[in-house]
Amino acid sequence: MDLFEQQAFAGRDYHHGYVQVDGGRIHYVSEGQGRPVLLIPGWPQTWFTWRHVMQALAGQGYRAIAVDLPGMGLSDRPEQGYDTGSTASRLQALMLALGYSQYSVVGHDVGMWVAYALACDYPQAVEKLALTEAVIPGLAEAPAIFAPPGQNIFLWHFMFNQLQDLPEMLIAGREAQYLAYMFEKWSVHQERVAVETYVKAYSVPGGLRGGFAYYRAIPESIRQNRERASRPLEMPVLAIGAEHATHNAPLLTMKGNALNLQGAIVPGCGHFITEEAPEAFIAHLLPFLREED
Repeated sequence: MDLFEQQAFAGRDYHHGYVQVDGGRIHYVSEGQGRPVLLIPGWPQTWFTWRHVMQALAGQGYRAIAVDLPGMGLSDRPEQGYDTGSTASRLQALMLALGYSQYSVVGHDVGMWVAYALACDYPQAVEKLALTEAVIPGLAEAPAIFAPPGQNIFLWHFMFNQLQDLPEMLIAGREAQYLAYMFEKWSVHQERVAVETYVKAYSVPGGLRGGFAYYRAIPESIRQNRERASRPLEMPVLAIGAEHATHNAPLLTMKGNALNLQGAIVPGCGHFITEEAPEAFIAHLLPFLREED
């Protein structure tokens, strides 16, 4: 941990761990004891984005398990298998290795893509599903590439990040500038986001490739999601958007794809909701997890 991370977790009872899954290690951090909740981050962040949520869950009788997705953070960076089905399979194996056959899942951004696949592919394992701040390729309508520039502020990177090799060539050595642009444009309260921690994580060898790999796997994830769409989720699903980011898009994405669906919008917040407005996010998440099915 760097100094910022050490300060954030000072005095807290947490655990770093690694599990060997499908030929590679997955890094996770857990806190608390009780019913397990798997927390899946998005790009360009790491497990650390869940630090506030972890503390709240641990204080309410849950075991919070925040992961670094394969290719991100301290997890290994396999050459292949970044489609949401392969990633979901690895996370299911992780949870089984930790001793949990049933658990709840919370996913943000790319983590929302993976969380949906996990719930759809392993419905017997996922008890409740909370999704935030993304649309899911293959479920949501594809965005128009000729939209006005202001409307494309959350979209342009989808195409850029999918290009082979070129993004790494242009960004290597300039990771701080590239990622700072994302955090500035996508947030309302950037001062609350651990930007330096994420810049450090994606500046290591292979860090950029591991993140971009999820975007390069979008065509395969779309193919899988079109098949999954024939099987609406039966477990309770909560879709949360941020007022100044995806707004109600997570809820609209899941309509027709979940039979027991509820939604919420966090006001005054940008895309990085778990850091910009953790109290408001937790205020929706905890009652949802406590609800009886």
